[in-house]
Amino acid sequence: MELAKVTVRGQITIPKEIRKKLNIKDGDKVVFLEENGKIIIENSAMLALREIQDGFRDEAERLNIEDEQDVVDLVKGVRKEMWEENHANND
Repeated sequence: MELAKVTVRGQITIPKEIRKKLNIKDGDKVVFLEENGKIIIENSAMLALREIQDGFRDEAERLNIEDEQDVVDLVKGVRKEMWEENHANND
């Protein structure tokens, strides 16, 4: 357990070991979340990255993407559609 003192202005210094665990560097922002009656502090950049990863995971499931080859096939299909759209008037 780590301890931090609150200043008159409501500021605290996050203990070094906690900063290391959360990968917080000078200038980073933290976010405070309430979960099940507890307050959780997280590195805001890491939280954003996890949310993006979750979004990609949901989209991959929606598109039935299971592996790298599925991604390659999807990109090829999109490129083909774009090429056809761009060249449809040039026939």
